[in-house]
Amino acid sequence: YAVALMGKIMCYAICALALDLIWGYTGILSLGHGLFFALGGYMMGMYLMRQIGRDGQYQSDLPDFMVFLDWKQLPWHWWFSDSFVATLLLVVLVPGLLAGVFGYFAFRSRIKGVYFSIITQAMTFAAMLLFFRNETGFGGNNGFTDFKRILGLPIATPGTRMVLFVLTGVTLLGFFLLARGLVNSKYGRVLQAIRDAESRVMFSGYSPLPYKLSIWVISAVMCAVAGALYVPQVGIINPGEMSPANSIEMAVWAAVGGRATLVGPIVGAFLVNGAKSWLTVVAPEFWLYCLGALFIAVTLFLPQGVVGLLKSRQRKGDPS
Repeated sequence: YAVALMGKIMCYAICALALDLIWGYTGILSLGHGLFFALGGYMMGMYLMRQIGRDGQYQSDLPDFMVFLDWKQLPWHWWFSDSFVATLLLVVLVPGLLAGVFGYFAFRSRIKGVYFSIITQAMTFAAMLLFFRNETGFGGNNGFTDFKRILGLPIATPGTRMVLFVLTGVTLLGFFLLARGLVNSKYGRVLQAIRDAESRVMFSGYSPLPYKLSIWVISAVMCAVAGALYVPQVGIINPGEMSPANSIEMAVWAAVGGRATLVGPIVGAFLVNGAKSWLTVVAPEFWLYCLGALFIAVTLFLPQGVVGLLKSRQRKGDPS
């Protein structure tokens, strides 16, 4: 249980880190990153469903939900789902392409601030409604579950779970190093300049569009990879992962830990989800109220987050 829980939280930490790049360092608050997380999860879920083979309830080459709906063949968007390599490519390409197209038109139109946040949340909600429909071929409201194998290995064995756990940790570390390299480079300094004064960046001869679009796509792909790692560890993916509330929670993780710190959102993801795991067992009906109160408290009294507060105190205590 502990391995599965920590693996799940590390996936959330990747999402928080991804949101920090776009929100903390570029000043663009997305309330739709849950969509990219879910898309990565669905790409992996399709592969895992194909791996079930004839071990399903209906002993068919088609996934059980397709047999139940009396489908006779796989739809076109399932054609490459039996290939692990193709799945890895789709985990990156599908969310990346969607983010690229959406971001291009949004940033070219100079949409920003609360309007951008509302549009991203509307996009996520629309996608959730689409995936709830049975005819789309994504399992409807039940989604995908009852996975058996991954790369031919039983998915529920302790050994496989430990491999997934370690892989998630390595991925989190890799993304952290990538993010640190980006924000400490000239590219990262331009992003921070866009956050602080976009008009001045334009007057200096830089076009904000390619910078905003590229970091937006990178952030989306990071969330998608997190979703792909999440699904085999929790054993299910459904449209509920696209819920606007999930995207809002990602913003809470980043805010609690501290925006524009990289470490902070990771810490926030562990703190908030650790508290959630405990409170949803002890008093599940109070969790949403506690989450809302936490976000308000952090916004009003701890705008720098936990890590930001520690850093500011450290600077004050430094005699130099």
